[in-house]
Amino acid sequence: MTLEEIKQKVREGKYYISFTHTEKLRRRKISAKEIEEAISKGEIIEDYPHDPRGTSCLILGFTPKGMPLHIVCGKAGEEIIIITAYEPDPDEWEEDLRTRRK
Repeated sequence: MTLEEIKQKVREGKYYISFTHTEKLRRRKISAKEIEEAISKGEIIEDYPHDPRGTSCLILGFTPKGMPLHIVCGKAGEEIIIITAYEPDPDEWEEDLRTRRK
């Protein structure tokens, strides 16, 4: 699963948001449009090729308003699944939002 593949499938609407996380996204006030925008200009910062639930990755992107988002994506057949999205916690991430604090 490459970043370009993820971006293309999201542009084509070939993705869905995990049902178990849609309520969390609503509470976090993160829209599908913001997720799409963040992915379109995002970068993979962590890759999880051996995740027991399936290959996935963590993308860092920004909403049109400049809010940073971390988006966990996986592959579900021919579609991309958005597993979750959240604003990175500065207590857990370095200032670059790409590096976990130790």
